[in-house]
Amino acid sequence: MATKRSIKEKISISAFFPCYNDAGTIASMVELATLTLKKIADNFEVIVVDDGSTDESRDILKELAGKNKYLKLVFHKKNLGYGGALISGFKSSSRDFVFYTDGDAQYDVAELPMLVEKVNSNVDVVQGYKIKRHDPWYRILIGDIYNFCVKLLFAIKIRDVDCDFRLIRRSVFGKVKLEHLSGVITVEMVKKIQDAGFRFVEVPVSHYNRSWGKSQFFNLQRIARVGSEIIDLWFELVFPKWQRTRFSKKMS
Repeated sequence: MATKRSIKEKISISAFFPCYNDAGTIASMVELATLTLKKIADNFEVIVVDDGSTDESRDILKELAGKNKYLKLVFHKKNLGYGGALISGFKSSSRDFVFYTDGDAQYDVAELPMLVEKVNSNVDVVQGYKIKRHDPWYRILIGDIYNFCVKLLFAIKIRDVDCDFRLIRRSVFGKVKLEHLSGVITVEMVKKIQDAGFRFVEVPVSHYNRSWGKSQFFNLQRIARVGSEIIDLWFELVFPKWQRTRFSKKMS
């Protein structure tokens, strides 16, 4: 078994956070990430992708960048959506592994070492899953239904598609191209990585109540739009393979 020191010497990590109006949490996320990464990696960077925030997030980030030499900022001129922020984050990352979680502090960056401990030559993605979701009951219910449906529709094998606490080998994105700008990118990403034959390992992680701002997802209009996008994604990623399999069976 590798020692903590040998892991620290070998692993390099880009940690990024998509940020949209997270002025109340993003500074603490950046500082905690920097402190945590100093303990587990000699070679790292911290990236924040600000997706067109209209609050004080950008001013806070600019001030932080003047003090934190590890911090790199990516500013979108307009709001592209969660998927757009993730795509920018992955493209901006330069280290061997990419870690990301949301900028709203519902996950604890200090738990990143638990993911790093699972890294070995047979693992491409270390995927978190929520031990217990701390949200209003209706969000938990909608989240459970969403998770169940997408796992069934896309034959996804991990427990928690909706857990954005992931450590991914950057070379994965040499084969996996992400395209969707909305929140369905997480389903697209997991499905494409899984279908490309990359290997997952899962780790339980903590989840906390939102302390700042509000969710961009939980309103009826947004839910209806996501439902439509999930159907479109199914026809894009699943239907062609299902059709080919069905045709092959008829021909055999």
